[in-house]
Formats: sequence, structure tokens, C-alpha cells
Amino acid sequence: MSGSIYGNKFKISTWGESHGKALGVVVDGCPAGLELSEEDIQKYLNRRRPGFSEFSTPRKESDAVEILSGVFEGKTTGTPISMIVRNTSQISADYGDIATYYRPGHADYTFDQKYGFRDYRGGGRSSGRETIGRVAAGAIAAKILKELGITFTTYVASIGDVSINRDKFDESFILQNELNMPDKESYEKASILLSDTMAQNDSIGSCVECIVKGMPAGIGEPVFDKLDANLAKAIMSIGAVKAIEIGDGVEVSKNTGSYDNDGFIIENDSVNKTSNHSGGILGGMSDGSDIILKAHFKATPSIASKQQTINKSGDNIEVCIKGRHDPIIGPRAVVVVESMAAITILDSLFDNMSSRLDRIKSFYK
Repeated sequence: MSGSIYGNKFKISTWGESHGKALGVVVDGCPAGLELSEEDIQKYLNRRRPGFSEFSTPRKESDAVEILSGVFEGKTTGTPISMIVRNTSQISADYGDIATYYRPGHADYTFDQKYGFRDYRGGGRSSGRETIGRVAAGAIAAKILKELGITFTTYVASIGDVSINRDKFDESFILQNELNMPDKESYEKASILLSDTMAQNDSIGSCVECIVKGMPAGIGEPVFDKLDANLAKAIMSIGAVKAIEIGDGVEVSKNTGSYDNDGFIIENDSVNKTSNHSGGILGGMSDGSDIILKAHFKATPSIASKQQTINKSGDNIEVCIKGRHDPIIGPRAVVVVESMAAITILDSLFDNMSSRLDRIKSFYK
């Protein structure tokens, strides 16, 4: 299988399956001298681990990370960083009958068509647990970016038809509730909606929003490697993401140029904008304002309600999916979106270091 490696200068390679012995990632391109511990990585993994909320899968995993290489005496050495998280709570028997049919909304059928073989235990490589490696790598990328003054605010912006009230936005509340929403009133409404959905053996979709602050201008490329294009690829590579928006997103198709264009002004001897409809990216390059992106997640396809599908013999059948599954993806995917954004932005920053001769000469003087 190809396609498990992402990045150019800051490169990650994820590996492992949902019900295999372990999952992990190799990070190549991390500079030497970064203070890094397993605790730094664990903080990020704890934000996505299962079994610690009434709105997540009951599968309990500690998702304890081990750093196997690339760190010595508490600092990165500049060599590849290898990290592993062992599976400890897989119940593969729950998935035995899935070997004979294709689950609606899953990658079962497409895996069989591509490879003629698939790991049916929890989805194997296409499981949401694959994101463990992304999050572990994202923790490193985010820590480097924080050294540069670049930070992230990521949260669930909507669940079903319940959207956050931006007038009541409370960043401190995001990590205080299991749905990772930034206002209490919307959280309470979404909790009721989600409980009702679960009672009907169903699942529901959600939207995750990520705001990147402190970005310098001029990061990204003007043609094929546009920053927004690379962010779109990174976020769309997360399982269950069906759409991504930058800035005003789909609303731009309804607006006029006089409304949509962001004006430039000088304030306190620096360049600023009168608005940020562009979401911080112009012509494929960062413009120095906040980068704003949204990732739209479909409802979890594994539900206990009856669904129509086919078996491997070509018969039409009805199934009710067994096993332990999240009724919603967005809350646990918040840190995954943040991690993929961090990895992409850091990689673009590293690529940008050779874009101007004057800065290369200054660096090597």
C-alpha cells in the first residue's frame, strides 16, 4: 500500500491497523534541539482517545505513546522520531461476520476492489484509529510552531442542525465539555440532539473549525502547492471528511466582489486587513491574518439500525452493525484536524526557507 507518507521537508509515515498489535508514526525532518517528551505527545493523544465520554465509543484505550528514537536527554536529535501506541482493548470477534459482507458507508467494498483482500477487523487501515500517528506527529509540529508564535484554536462548530453562537464564544469552555464546543448553550442543545439520535440507533454529522493565529505572510506557493490546496488535501485525507472550507468557503459563490474583497490598511506600522473573507490565504499564500478552515464530517457509518447492503456472494441483505462505535466523529476529530493543519503549515514554512536569496545569504553569514 502506498500513500501512507505525507509531507516534503517535515515528513510523516503512519502505520498500523485498528485491531493489529500497535499503531504509530515515523517523523522525518524535525530539527534538532526541540525539547520533547512523551508527555508532550500524550496531551494530544488524550484529546482523541476513545472510551472516556458518553458520546464516544465504549472501547477503552489508554493510547499510551512510546518514543522509540530521535530523542536524547529530552531533546530531538535531528534524526527520525519513531513513536508507537499499542492496542490493548480490541475485540476482533465483534467483526467476524463483516468478513462476509460490505458495510454501507465504509471502505469495505472499495478495499476489496483495489486489493482483493481486506482487514475487516474494525476497518483495519481505514479505521479512525489510523489517526493516532497523525496526532502524535501533529503534537511535534504544533510544538515547533508555538516556538514561532503560531497557535491553534480548534473546536466543533456544529452538530447536525445545532451551530455555535459566535456571540457567546468561550475558548476556555472547549476543553471543559466532551463535545469540544465553545459555548455552553449550543453544547447543551447538541447533547440533547445527540442523545436522541443515539436512542434511535443512529449517528449524526458535524463540522470542525480550526483557526490558526500568528501566521507570517507569504507562506505557500502560487500554483500547484498553494497553501489552501495543501491544507485541503491534508484535511480531506482524514476519514469521513466530505468537504472543507477556507474563509467564507461556499458562501463566496453568493457574494459580490465589493463585499468579498479584503481591504488592506496600515495600523501600528504593520499591514492589516479590514476583513478576512479570504480566511488568511490569498493566491495560495498566507496573507498574515488568521487562517480559518472548516472540515465537514459525515455521520458515523457504523450504526445499529437496519441498512441494506450486499454480501460477497452477491446477495441483497439487511444488516445491523455490531461492535463499539462513535455516534459522532467531530469531537474526537478536533485534534486530528488541528494536527494535519499543523503538519501542513510547518512543512510549508520549511519549504519557504529557500524562497528568497537575501534570506539565504543572511542565514549563512
